[in-house]
This record gives sequence, structure tokens and C-alpha cells, in this order.
Amino acid sequence: MPTTDDRVLFDVDRDKRIATITLNNPAQRNSYDAAMRDALERCLDQVAEDDDLTVVLLRGADGVFSTGADMNNAYAWYGEENSPQARRRPSQRRRLTVDRRTFGFYHNFMGFPKVTVGEISGYALGGGFELALMCDIAVIGRDAKIGMPATRFLGPALGSLHMFFHRLGPVLARRLLLTGDIIEAGSVEHLGVFTETCDPAMVGPRARYWAEKAAKMPADGVVIAKEAFRLVEQSQAYQGEEVASYLFHAFGTNLQFAPGEFNFVKTRAEHGTKEAFRLRDEHFHVPEPEPR
Repeated sequence: MPTTDDRVLFDVDRDKRIATITLNNPAQRNSYDAAMRDALERCLDQVAEDDDLTVVLLRGADGVFSTGADMNNAYAWYGEENSPQARRRPSQRRRLTVDRRTFGFYHNFMGFPKVTVGEISGYALGGGFELALMCDIAVIGRDAKIGMPATRFLGPALGSLHMFFHRLGPVLARRLLLTGDIIEAGSVEHLGVFTETCDPAMVGPRARYWAEKAAKMPADGVVIAKEAFRLVEQSQAYQGEEVASYLFHAFGTNLQFAPGEFNFVKTRAEHGTKEAFRLRDEHFHVPEPEPR
């Protein structure tokens, strides 16, 4: 086993040449903190280094893929849980250092040398949405909720901007980033954002189908293809992606809020995380106009 963190489960089917990684934090809708992300990274490293594995299937426990980074203690990402960095607003230099590592993880996942298959159910928000979009093959339920709601309190430059514009297209990317809206995957099925959009009950079987299909390809051929794909995307779509992502994320986490703007960190400190999310949604709600 590559990890002792039971919030990340790792299983290998050597006959099928498939490794399965399961985000196992259902009480938090499979959100992840820095330690959980590091455990996921160790699992991926083991798959990358194992010549007998061709595919990694990434999924979430209890019918939820992932709601992204754990916001219960946002500043804990910038230091140990009980360290001074976790108890005070981090410096800009600390933000840049930590965010460079964070987006290094996403960058490496996007260029992962084996086939990545995403089993996307329930919610894929924030970093979970990014992982879903970065998978080579992604199967998603029509009722799955997708989006980047954290842009409502960290700014619309949050996340892997090159990847959003390349995978979603500029119109949908701007819509999701500039509003923080959460939408159902079925509403964008016609855009072909994901490999397959299907009934919720079929997400698991269909993802396994695609994993087994990809695993039958020649292993060396897959690695060569993945490197070729990475080079083409880097030259055409992702040039400067990693630097832009961590740089603007670090700036975004240091936003100054004007009177009347919603400050999630301050609201959470005053009212708790659950109430802060409710107040966030209340603040950003705009009623649809009545038809005439």
C-alpha cells in the first residue's frame, strides 16, 4: 500500500492492468486537505512507476466524486494544523510557495503517463472539478453538480485557467468562473465536455468499461501517446499554465474586500463553516426574471 491515510484507498487489479484510487472522505463529500492530496499523489506515483499498470481509475466513495479543497480551515493549507501559519493570514511569499506545489500536483496529473479515467458522481466542485476535467476519459452522471463556487470568495482567476478555456471553451469557462454557478452536467452534455454523460446508476459500470477498454492498449504505446498528447497540449493550449495558475491563485487568496462584498473567511470565523456556505449562497442569489 502506498499510503497509510485511510481517506485515500488504493486497489490494483493486475489481471486487468488497472489501479483504482478512491477518495474516501464521505463525511466531507470527499473534499481533501493537503495530507490527503499528498496521499493521492503517492498513489499516483506508484502507478506511474509500475510497468504492469496501464490505467488508473479515480473515483469517490459513497457516490460523490469530490467537492475539492477542504475549506474548514483554509489557511491550514499554508502550514501545519497547529502552527503559527495556520492561525494567521499567510504572507504572499508563503502563498506562492504553497500554491506552486499545489498546482505542480495538478500539472503532473494532467500530464500523467498512464491513462486516467474519472468516475464522476454526485459533486465535482473546485479542485474536484479540475481533476474531473483533467482525466483522459471521464464518465459523469447527468445529475452531477459541477463548477467552481470558490471563485465567489477567492476571485474568478481561481484554478487552472488554461485548462478551463481549453476543455470548456471560453464562453462556458467565463460563465462558470465569473458567476461561481454550480450546474448539472446534463445541461452541458451537448458540448462534449466529458467523454460520456449517462444515468447516475451507470456511472460506475461505464467508467469501469472505459478503464478496461483503455487497459487493452499496448502499455508502451499508451505511454508514448500520453507524452505526445502532453507536448501537443503544452505547445497549443497550456503554455505557461502552471505558473499562471499558482500565481493568480496566490494573489486571489489575498483579496481585499470592499464594503458589501462577501468575505468567506471572515464570515466563517464569525458564524462557522456551514453557516458561511449558507450566507454565501444567499448573498450571491439573484432571482431569474419572470417571463413576460
